[in-house]
Amino acid sequence: MLILQSEPFFFSLAIAGIAGTGVGFLIVWIVTRHTRRMAQQNASQLLEVARREAAVGAQELKSKVEEEIQAKRAEMNRDFDRREIEVEVKLREIRSHEESLALLDYQLEQKQERLARETAAVKQARDAIRDLSKGLRQRLEGVAHMDAGEIKQALREEVLLECQDELRALRRERLEKSEQELQSEAQRILVAAMQRLAGRPNNDITATIVQLPGEEMKGRIIGREGRNIKAFEAATGVTLLIDESPQMVLISSFDPVRREIAKQALEGLIKDGRIHPASIEEFVTRAKEEIRLNVMQAGEEAVQRLQVNGLHPEIINLLGKLKFRFSYTQNVLDHSVEVGFLCSMLASEIGLDPQVAKRAGLLHDIGKAVDAEYQGSHAIIGAEFVKRHGETPIVVNAIAAHHEEVKAETVYAGLVILADTISAVRPGARAESMTGYVQRLERLEKLALSMEGVQQAYAIQAGREVRVVVNPQTVTDEQARELAKQLRRRIEEELQYPSTIKITVIREQRFNETAM
Repeated sequence: MLILQSEPFFFSLAIAGIAGTGVGFLIVWIVTRHTRRMAQQNASQLLEVARREAAVGAQELKSKVEEEIQAKRAEMNRDFDRREIEVEVKLREIRSHEESLALLDYQLEQKQERLARETAAVKQARDAIRDLSKGLRQRLEGVAHMDAGEIKQALREEVLLECQDELRALRRERLEKSEQELQSEAQRILVAAMQRLAGRPNNDITATIVQLPGEEMKGRIIGREGRNIKAFEAATGVTLLIDESPQMVLISSFDPVRREIAKQALEGLIKDGRIHPASIEEFVTRAKEEIRLNVMQAGEEAVQRLQVNGLHPEIINLLGKLKFRFSYTQNVLDHSVEVGFLCSMLASEIGLDPQVAKRAGLLHDIGKAVDAEYQGSHAIIGAEFVKRHGETPIVVNAIAAHHEEVKAETVYAGLVILADTISAVRPGARAESMTGYVQRLERLEKLALSMEGVQQAYAIQAGREVRVVVNPQTVTDEQARELAKQLRRRIEEELQYPSTIKITVIREQRFNETAM
C-alpha cells in the first residue's frame, strides 16, 4: 500500500520536474534570443559607426592627397618656369656670341680690304717716287749749265712738291692716331669699370598675383553684395581683378607701393581667414606700417652699400620707395646703386672725387619716387627735391642734367649720364620676353627694308644696331648718307626701344675674277 501510494507522488514530481525544466528552457531560450537580438543591433550600430568613421577618414585622406598633389603641381610649375627662364637666358647668350662672331668676321674683312688698298697705295707711291727721281735726274743732267743758285732753287721746289703729299699723309696719320688713342683709353676705362661691377640680370615683371588656397576664397573676398572687395579697394586704392583664373587674384594699380601694400594685406587676410571690413582695415594698416619700415630699411641699405654719409632722412625714405619701381623690368633702386658704383669707378679713373660722383649717381633717379602732385620730368623734380634738403650745386646739376634737359655745368654730370647709359644697356639689365625681343628685331629690319634702294637689313647687337646694305648701282654716297638720316628719323617716330640704336649704311662694289 505504501508503495502504491508513493508512485503517484513520484510521478507528479517527475511531471512537475519536466514542466519546470521546459519552462526554464523556454525562459533561457527567450533570454538567449533577446540577447542575440540586442547583440545583433549593437553590432549593426558599431558597424555603421565604423563605416562612417572610415568614410570620414577616407575623405580626410583624399583631401590631404589632393593638397599634396596641388603642392607638387605648383612646385613643378615653378620649376618649369625657372627652367624656361634659364633656357631663354642661354639662348640670349648664344645669340649674343653669334652676333659677336659675325661682327668680328665683318671687321676682319674690312681690315683685309683696307690692307689691300694700303698695299696698292704704297706700291703706287713707290712707283711715282721712282718716276719723279728718274725725271729729276734727267732734268739735272739737262740743266748742268745752270749756276749754283738756280740749281738750289730748283731742288728746293722739287723737294717741296715731292714731300707735300707725304706731309699731308703724316699730319692725317698723327691726327687719326691721337683720336684712336683717346678712344682706346676711353674704352679701357669703361670696360674696366663695367668688369669691376657685377650686376644680376632681371627677370620679366608682369603683374602682382596672389595665390588662393581654394576657389571658395574668391567668394569670401568678394563678400555679401561685394562689400568686402569694395572695402579692400577703398582702403588700398588698388583694383582687384577676380576672373575665371583658378585660385588666383590679380592686383592692378599704377602705384607699385600701393600694389605691394595690397598684396601683403590680402595675403594676411587669406592666412587669417577672417575677411570683413573691420579686419580688412586692420590688415591694411598693418601692411602700410610694414611697407614703411621696409622702405626705410631699403633706403638705409642702399646708402650703406655705397657708404654715402650726410643724406637727409627724407632723401633716404624716398630712395627706399625706388625698391618698388621698375624701368623696362630693371629695378630702379638697384639701378641707382649700380650707377653710383659706376660713377665712383669712372671718377677714380680720371682723377675726380669718387664720393661726389657716387652721391650724384645714387640720387640721379630719385625724382621717380616723388608724388605725382609735382610737375615736370623726374630729373628736374629730383634735382629740386635734393636741393631743398641741402645737397650741393654739383649734385643738383648732375641730377637735373642726366637726361640732358638742362646744361651740364660740371664733369660729374657727364659721369652720371655715362654711368646711367652703361647701367641701362649692359647685357641682362633690362630684360624683355623672347616674343617681344623677336618682334622688335623684325619691326626694325622691316622698317629698314621699306626704304628705297635697300637690298638687305640686319638687326644686330640685341637690336641696338641695324646694318643696311644698299644697291650701289642706284644709291650714291650722298644718297646713302641721306638714307641713314631718314632711317634714324623714322625709327625715332615709329618704334619704341630702350637706350639707342646705331644705324650703319653700307655701300660697296665688289669685282671677282678667278684665275685658272
